[in-house]
Amino acid sequence: MSYAFFAYLSRLRLIRRWSLMRNTQPENDAEHSLQVAMIAHAIAVIGRDRYGRDTDPEHVLALAVYHDATEVMTGDLPTPVKYHNEELRSAYHRLEDVSADRLLALLPEDLRPAFTPCLKQEGGYDRDVVKAADRISAYIKCLEEKRAGNREFDYAAENVRKSLEAVTLPEVGDFLREFLPAFEMTLDELNHPTR
Repeated sequence: MSYAFFAYLSRLRLIRRWSLMRNTQPENDAEHSLQVAMIAHAIAVIGRDRYGRDTDPEHVLALAVYHDATEVMTGDLPTPVKYHNEELRSAYHRLEDVSADRLLALLPEDLRPAFTPCLKQEGGYDRDVVKAADRISAYIKCLEEKRAGNREFDYAAENVRKSLEAVTLPEVGDFLREFLPAFEMTLDELNHPTR
């Protein structure tokens, strides 16, 4: 028997992000998920190694890889729509649950328990790290668009930055301080940083 789970997930590259906004460089869910995974892993390592958090960075990495997997069924609903009011937010969460169940049904039954936590992520520290990494990735996208002269992302950048400032995890602050400035550098600056 053939199972379609990974074939479906490979279509994340077809899900366009920021669909209501003019983009100088399109971004898809697969690209975004990879970036979120790398950032979340780094934040979890910082949390474990600097702040004594009881976390497994590789588990956080897996959660981040799959954090938008249900969008292969739902598409990426624009933020102004998704969070317009509590009724829409609740409906979207129910839709995500149905999509997660549908994706899990595309796996052999014995593998479903291993993938359920990735597709139906519970709250807690690991999920908070993934959410923060997701916001950081969105902020990086805003910075890239602004650098390209696209003012369409000015308001989004301001809102995402404010949401990041509200995150109380010190490891997120460390990531922002130590790694985010490099995203505003040119390739020449990255290759020859000032000493």
